[in-house]
Amino acid sequence: MSLTYKSVSYTYPGAGAGVFDISLEIGRGELLAIIGASGSGKSTILKLLAGFVMPDAGQVLIDGRDVSRLSPEARHLGVVFQSYALFPHMRLWENVAYPLKIRGTAKRERRARANEMLERVGMGARAEDFPSALSGGQQQRVALARALVFEPSGLLLDEPLSALDAGLRVEMRDEILRVQRSAGIATLLVTHDQEEALSIADKVAVMRDGRLVQVGTPQALYETPVSAAVAAFVGQSNLWPSKVAGAGLVETAFGPLACDTGTRSAGEAVTVFVRPERIAPLPSGEADGPGRFAGTVAADRYLGPIRRIDLAVAGGLIRLETHQREPVTAVAIPPDAIRLLPAH
Repeated sequence: MSLTYKSVSYTYPGAGAGVFDISLEIGRGELLAIIGASGSGKSTILKLLAGFVMPDAGQVLIDGRDVSRLSPEARHLGVVFQSYALFPHMRLWENVAYPLKIRGTAKRERRARANEMLERVGMGARAEDFPSALSGGQQQRVALARALVFEPSGLLLDEPLSALDAGLRVEMRDEILRVQRSAGIATLLVTHDQEEALSIADKVAVMRDGRLVQVGTPQALYETPVSAAVAAFVGQSNLWPSKVAGAGLVETAFGPLACDTGTRSAGEAVTVFVRPERIAPLPSGEADGPGRFAGTVAADRYLGPIRRIDLAVAGGLIRLETHQREPVTAVAIPPDAIRLLPAH
């Protein structure tokens, strides 16, 4: 089954907020993550697919069928909410079996299918327990089992891991991916966690002010953002207003950089974009030449496996990430680490 938005727009009554001219497709077995700042419209995208709101324009399609005006129940989609929304008075198997119960499945069959799904998410031994006996991660597994037990046309995940601590989020995102791949189901993930989106999604969509600004693979999004705004939102970035000095050279506030300038003309304003991990520390005294700069450490953040350093240089600030433990007094910015984006 595929999930498709065709030129979909929706504006909240009495407000100018909403989403505008959204076109997206999620293929069978594919996981699409939507990220964006608060208020960017990412949750509205999920609500439109789930049927919680109806579009003002455009179509929402499931496997080519227009479901734009159908109720949530008629869309046959599994949804996992941030709160998990388990029934506290029901045993785990009863929680998982509930979607089958409301569809009229016989008790023996729904119990068997619920137990099978609990086994798939590693909770088979807890089928007779109540939700209050579970940790947050275990409740998330049960909510995932419930969303998949009736073999839905698609799976919608609304910030499913935000209530978990950092270590458990890593474990559970891997579990979500394993179960999703096993089910071979089209999945939409809404998340504020960029690392979560980049690590498990086949495609990532970035929302801003109700519009899609870039859709692509995690690698394309991270390495070749279309704008400075996307580069600044996804991961850590160096973004420097600059001008093309000539073929293969740009001039920044702190000196020249060698890079591929393409067909850009001398004097053209650009934004230089470099990821911090692409900047290499240099031994003291080796900062001569284009792309090499000496400075003093303005901030040094120890993050365990890496250090995130702000190096103050004449005319600006260079952010780098390094495994090196020795003092950093100079850096090199390789030409192939530089991307030129439109001026902003």
